[in-house]
Amino acid sequence: MIQRIQTLWLILAAFCMALCLLFPVAKYHADMTTTGQQLEAELDLIAKDNPEMMNQMVNMEPVVNYSQKMSGFKTWPLVAMVAVCGVMALCAMFMYKNRMRQLLLVSIAFIINVVYVFLVFFWAVDSYADTFQQAMGVKESVISWQAGAYMPLASLIFFVLAQRGIKKDEAKVRAADRLR
Repeated sequence: MIQRIQTLWLILAAFCMALCLLFPVAKYHADMTTTGQQLEAELDLIAKDNPEMMNQMVNMEPVVNYSQKMSGFKTWPLVAMVAVCGVMALCAMFMYKNRMRQLLLVSIAFIINVVYVFLVFFWAVDSYADTFQQAMGVKESVISWQAGAYMPLASLIFFVLAQRGIKKDEAKVRAADRLR
């Protein structure tokens, strides 16, 4: 039945994965020693363009926003993983008649989400920091985590709760079959 609690958990997991595409993963702050300007950059899964970056540097504005599109940093593997996890959560929601397949789909989405979290925290943020520092000629940047980094962690919790709900339903059905 679609009115089960795991449906709520799967909707929330899919919602969290969709929010990953809207919010930035990390913000970077660095000071340019030569001009005294402060540089800011964001790591988004879907890069946003900042065509006025060069004008900001020439006009000596105090804060210059670095464009992710200019860096050439590719996030399409991360976007693909987010999309696959979200779609799998929505598909699993409608597989209530085959609980074992539903459980398998949720487990695969959970594993893909764990790989995504690992890649974000240990590859993407550091790689983009290196790209940002090399492109702008700064030695060090300060990283602050944003909502896009925490959303997949919340969806991991929702996937675990959905798995527990599916397992409880399967146990109830097996107990009812045993009584017949």
